[in-house]
Amino acid sequence: MELLRLVWRQYRLPFVLVLALSLASAALGIGLIAFINQRLIATVDLSLAVLPAFLGLLLLLMAVTLASQLALTMLGHHFVYRLRSEFIKRIMDTPVEQVEKLGSATLLAGLTSDVRNITVAFVRLPELVQGIILTIGSAVYLGWLSSKMLLVTAVWIAITLWIGYLLVQRVYKHIATLREVEESLYNDFQTLLEGRKELALNRERAEYIFDQVYKPDAQSYRQHIIRADTFHLSAVNWSNIMMLGVIGLVFWMANGLGWADTNVAATYSLALLFLRTPLLSAMGALPTLLTAQVAFNKLKQFQLADYEPAFKRPQKFADWQTLELRDVTFKYSDGSFGVGPLNLTIKRGELLFLIGGNGSGKSTLAMLLTGLYEPASGDILLDGEVIAASEMEAYRQHFSAVFTDVWLFDKLLGPQGEEADPALVDAWLNRLKMAGKLELDNGKILNLKLSKGQKKRVALLLALAEDRDIILLDEWAADQDPHFRREFYQVLLPLMQQMGKTIFAISHDDHYFIHADRLLEMRQGHLSELTGDERALASRDAVARTGS
Repeated sequence: MELLRLVWRQYRLPFVLVLALSLASAALGIGLIAFINQRLIATVDLSLAVLPAFLGLLLLLMAVTLASQLALTMLGHHFVYRLRSEFIKRIMDTPVEQVEKLGSATLLAGLTSDVRNITVAFVRLPELVQGIILTIGSAVYLGWLSSKMLLVTAVWIAITLWIGYLLVQRVYKHIATLREVEESLYNDFQTLLEGRKELALNRERAEYIFDQVYKPDAQSYRQHIIRADTFHLSAVNWSNIMMLGVIGLVFWMANGLGWADTNVAATYSLALLFLRTPLLSAMGALPTLLTAQVAFNKLKQFQLADYEPAFKRPQKFADWQTLELRDVTFKYSDGSFGVGPLNLTIKRGELLFLIGGNGSGKSTLAMLLTGLYEPASGDILLDGEVIAASEMEAYRQHFSAVFTDVWLFDKLLGPQGEEADPALVDAWLNRLKMAGKLELDNGKILNLKLSKGQKKRVALLLALAEDRDIILLDEWAADQDPHFRREFYQVLLPLMQQMGKTIFAISHDDHYFIHADRLLEMRQGHLSELTGDERALASRDAVARTGS
């Protein structure tokens, strides 16, 4: 399995040590069987010395077996921790466009279901390793006792395992399907949770979602999990019964065919009984390993960025004066929409407003401007110098943003990830009218259960605390009351400009367009600047303009 090969490459020395412990455990198990055969079956030792030796060997076997299982389990958990951490870091390093294309439900399924399945597999891995090693070791010992009986017994067990493997293969098939169905269920869960208010208002829609969307996926999951469990239990029971049947076969070969005496038959039976549990556990562990391989393959399909342990901290471009988009184009991977060519020059310290109708490309322009989307063609320039693809991380360091779908973080961070300036935080808490509503403890926000408008204010506070050159605000004032909206345009934006900020604001508040240094418009993916009569008309009635 590729998953095990990866563990071998990353943890070679610990893996070798774990295998050594497993071999020692197998050797002790076989030694215990040999001790019973020689001291208690072949020649009955009536001395009291046999009991301490027997108990000592038993305790030693228990200790080494436990140590080998714990070592392998710990190794598995270390690997899963590393896998999960690398996966999260790769998501953080992957371009936003690729992450959006994958979707949060798909990635969440990877982080929860797939990683959990890999974890479970490594917890069960000791059972498989122990079963294989004990089987090989016991076969050597039993072959020494009687090669003919070993051959027949081996054929019996091989047939047992082969049929069990065929059953497990059916388990694997249904598990692979289950992974796809589980992803659909995650989408359903997200719909139920995110659309809970709308579903509470419209019970017909709620009924449709429950009956026509959720239930078919849930029934499909139930169908495949039942079939997987059926084949799994069939494999376990088949193996269980056949392992009991081989004991009868051993005594028939010994007593009926005369291939060995009763003592050898008893030893064979004892060894097979000893192997029965490890073999059945190994058979039971195999489906979890197959599930883990399915999960591992799914994680590989995400095409995330390569893993890099360190977070890059490139230096910003110092004292820039102009930012330019030159013939920039962009098209979504599904071909549904594109923008450009876009041409725009922004001077440091300017206050720009962007207007446009729904679907005109405003948010796409914002993502291109901030460097979150990579242009299909064209260039982004600072002071006339083209920003190369390798410099985009440094370019993004100039931006803080409050997007429409804002996500609030609970820690205020200043430049370079240091503690935020307390004086700046206190001043803007008052200006944002949040001083008595936000609980802070050493820069950590303790209460985030706020209204939508308050969340936007906190998001702006987070952005200002970062003290970056350019602030992008995507319809920030849309969730504010009329009084504070006026405060935002007439007081807060000028204050930000006085701090030296360049502000790019997407807005539909035509009454306040007069406060902008420049007014831009997106229309069907193309950008233009409104001046003169066009700007005056838009300032009187932006809705009529964007709707035309």
